[in-house]
Amino acid sequence: MNSTSDAPLLRVEGLRTVFTLADGREGAAVSDVSLTVSRGETLGLVGESGSGKSVTALSILRLIMPPGRIAAGRILFDGHDLLTLEEHMLRTIRGRRIGFVFQEPMVALNPVYTIGQQIVETLSVHGLARGAAARARAIEWLEAARVPDPARRAAEYPHQLSGGLRQRAMIALALCAEPSLVIADEPTTALDVTVQAEILDLLRDLRASLGLALLLITHDLGVVAEMADRVAVMYGGRIVEQGPVAEVFQTPAHPYTRGLLACLPDATRGHRLVAIAGTVPSLGQFPPGCTFAPRCADRLAECDVAPPDVTALAGEHGAGRTVRCYLHQTTAGGRP
Repeated sequence: MNSTSDAPLLRVEGLRTVFTLADGREGAAVSDVSLTVSRGETLGLVGESGSGKSVTALSILRLIMPPGRIAAGRILFDGHDLLTLEEHMLRTIRGRRIGFVFQEPMVALNPVYTIGQQIVETLSVHGLARGAAARARAIEWLEAARVPDPARRAAEYPHQLSGGLRQRAMIALALCAEPSLVIADEPTTALDVTVQAEILDLLRDLRASLGLALLLITHDLGVVAEMADRVAVMYGGRIVEQGPVAEVFQTPAHPYTRGLLACLPDATRGHRLVAIAGTVPSLGQFPPGCTFAPRCADRLAECDVAPPDVTALAGEHGAGRTVRCYLHQTTAGGRP
């Protein structure tokens, strides 16, 4: 880790992001989310679709559009609260200090500009290079992203590239300003298995060579195991468990984490796949207590009343680990 400070590069505290529903009520897509990403570290944010992962990522860069809004919290990046910055100041951080790899590059990339033009524009906007120098750097970044024949690809439009090449171009665009933090939102979705592995190898190598911090959003626990130092498990708009990847996967504390791990395929012949019963509730239909309670086999009476508090886990596997579960709160009759 290339840390120059003891403080995390990114600290999110008590983030709450809400959306106005059709009936006028507000539903919280993200509720009381707190997480940190240190310099040079990879944090995996994992959970099923609808858990609030992408909304968390967009909230960090204040990209939530109406009918959504950030209702509470602090987002500290390198000591600056992004929620209090004027928009013109925030634009100097988006792209320049924090890069974003979107889930769908065909949507994120501008269809009427070539790949090279889009990288050149990013370099120009942030005052890093212009003209011929910017065009040369665009080709260099495409080469760094392992785009074959980068000079030719720089002159092509997004629709002319395969899905894997578009994602590589998206990564080059996100990294060309040499940010300190990259947020990658499901960067391998809709790619075949071979290309997924290539993209993950690329992100891992670039993270190491550039000293990046990475917030990796995924629903794939295998990706987290391979890529991340720490993991935050998200469900129903809340982070239900956090900690070092190896410890969380070895001794999961939350029933949801245990359920996700149980869903992983087993190499044993004849082993039946296990699924968590039920589905993630829709926005505005979260229960008043623990959002996972309706699907939980370990449900207690308290689970239906109010959301559990965050509990720091103690013991051999508890260093830096937290969980939101009444099973770990003595007030609920669980273990200490």
